[in-house]
Amino acid sequence: MFHVGSRSTVDLEEEITPEEDIVKSRLKEIPHNEKLLSLKYESLDYDNSENQLFLEEERRMSHMGFRCLEIRRWVICGLIGFLTGLIACLIDIAVEELAGYKYSAVKQNIEKFTEFGGLSISLILWAALNSAFVMVGAIAVAFFEPIAAGSGIPQIKCYLNGVKIPCVVRLKTLAIKVFGVICSVAGGLAVGKEGPMIHSGAVVAAGVSQGRSTSLKKDFKIFEYFRRDTEKRDFVSAGAAAGVSAAFGAPVGGVLFSLEEGASFWNQMLTWRIFFASMISTFTLNFFLSIYHGKPGELSSPGLINFGRFDSDKEKNFDYIPFESFLFFPYYFPGGMLGALFNVINYWLTIFRIRYIHRPCLQVMEAMLVAAVTATVAFAMIYFSNDCQPLGQDSTEEYPLQLFCADGEYNSMATAFFNTPERSVRSLFHNPPGSYNPLTLGVFTLVYFVLAVWTYGLTVSAGVFIPSLLIGAAWGRLFGILLSTITSSQSIWADPGKYALIGAAAQLGGIVRMTLSLTVIMVEATGNVTYGFPIMLVLMTAKIVGDYFIEGLYDIHIKLQSVPFLHWDAPPTSHWLTAREVMSSPVTCFNRVERVGRIVDVLSNTSTNHNGFPVVPGKICGLILRSQLIVLLKHKVFVERASSRLSQRRLQLKDFRDAYPRFPPIQSIHVSQDERECMMDLNEFMNPTPYTVPQVTLNRTLLPHPTETTPNNPYMTFTDEL
Repeated sequence: MFHVGSRSTVDLEEEITPEEDIVKSRLKEIPHNEKLLSLKYESLDYDNSENQLFLEEERRMSHMGFRCLEIRRWVICGLIGFLTGLIACLIDIAVEELAGYKYSAVKQNIEKFTEFGGLSISLILWAALNSAFVMVGAIAVAFFEPIAAGSGIPQIKCYLNGVKIPCVVRLKTLAIKVFGVICSVAGGLAVGKEGPMIHSGAVVAAGVSQGRSTSLKKDFKIFEYFRRDTEKRDFVSAGAAAGVSAAFGAPVGGVLFSLEEGASFWNQMLTWRIFFASMISTFTLNFFLSIYHGKPGELSSPGLINFGRFDSDKEKNFDYIPFESFLFFPYYFPGGMLGALFNVINYWLTIFRIRYIHRPCLQVMEAMLVAAVTATVAFAMIYFSNDCQPLGQDSTEEYPLQLFCADGEYNSMATAFFNTPERSVRSLFHNPPGSYNPLTLGVFTLVYFVLAVWTYGLTVSAGVFIPSLLIGAAWGRLFGILLSTITSSQSIWADPGKYALIGAAAQLGGIVRMTLSLTVIMVEATGNVTYGFPIMLVLMTAKIVGDYFIEGLYDIHIKLQSVPFLHWDAPPTSHWLTAREVMSSPVTCFNRVERVGRIVDVLSNTSTNHNGFPVVPGKICGLILRSQLIVLLKHKVFVERASSRLSQRRLQLKDFRDAYPRFPPIQSIHVSQDERECMMDLNEFMNPTPYTVPQVTLNRTLLPHPTETTPNNPYMTFTDEL
């Protein structure tokens, strides 16, 4: 029933011998079993080790010292918001410039060959530009930092749950993430840049809060007190919220996203610090974008999505009355069912990729294929579409494409495809009635649904937020058009744009299963609070319906990566299990004063690859971490050295913080044969107050805090077993 600690065959980062590499290179398929947990994931030490060093440091700190630490936390959150906003501005400007160049070149080419023939050259140009952008981004991800693939939200969710994902918050990951998402969006894939922004904000938070860069080997000698997992977790929560705020222009939504989807620890002061970081992020983004657009001081952009405001004073048809909740009823169930269908198809497609497309070169080729197919499908749909709309003076189309339409008209299908996904969403929300015919929206919904399912999971930096919103906005507007055909054009519910908004929320909620935070994000991004109630109803229904069939997309990908993720509640059928039924045996433990040779042997033994070890002179009296033992061995903290006064100074918490977070492996610690016979006193460094439970404790009370225990980190020890 439980395979805790079993090694998953999808773990591709293990060190293997040359002989094993030759054998594995001949395999075309990697078997995968999602019920196994991978040993490459370690737990984070979210519980402070309240040993003698920690208590002495706390006692030495005055009231003013604690006040200064709190001020530093606010300063760090401000820096996180500022830098996250700058990165969001960089991504937005780069995508706008690159996509503008691409669409302008393709548009001119199409207009040139429309009259004289030879549109196939335009198709080749479009597909070649898409493939080139995507190829560069895919190469960067596949060959230099694979963890930068996807949106990064599942990885950050695991990090905040207490699971250490290798390389997830490193500077290299941030650089590849930003570069990759620019290439993916500019390459015309059915992706968005909002998910990667959340990951980028988390990486920024993890780096800024430590006051140094281990990748660049640069230490600024600041914020040293925060060099531990407990403090870094809080800042990463703020970084994720700042990423949401920068992406959607939704500071409150960012806070709620971090609370609902990420953090498993929360308090009131943390809420205000996270909100402060989110506000700074939004302000920074809007300020620099206003300067870039030549309108300094006009902070009106609601974020990277730039939904635009549903201003009821200027757009009468966007008024909302309670009666319309009945008209929104058809949205309550399709969102959950279409979201479940999206997740099911993507699940099996990801299984296929794990088994057959696991080599970097194949991953790059698949990304280029999807980019070329996306361009080809879009071109074919534009070519065969006869949905021509008049091009008015107040038209907001960025790249209106005439093609075979009459003078003064543009191809409506091109508006949906010949744009970045964010602009397409905005056009579906705000274009006046009559801008699309039902056939155009129906075909676009079907095709873009397939492209989005195929695209998510490629080895590129990409998010699923915008594709989901675009799919939902398309079928939502289609319903609004059908509704307007049976009502008078002057009816308050005749404008299909509001139905595009509700459809977008339903589709996104059905895929990612977010409720409260997504409601606030949509309300803040659109600037109209009156739609909060119907959006919440739609999202709640979409979650209930979708969960009946399959989990949310992020939970699916967490499971596919074999991550030992602990949910808030244990599975219902496991509540009758007791502690002794899941306890591993025999227990690997140390004495208060232990021989150095045994410590080295235990740490070197792969079968006892634990992160924490009980200290038990007959009964449990403390817990010592692997990282602590590594530092003690590195500094030769032996009883014999202390007695002979060979040690120059007493070890301090600073020594452990300087080694954090990349503690050296045990193989790099040299211990001579004479030193193996020395003794090490663990009393001063062990945590004397670990979590303990009786052996008859039921599973429903065994895991009260998901952050405190994972399969390789037995923080909770069992008194009767020891």
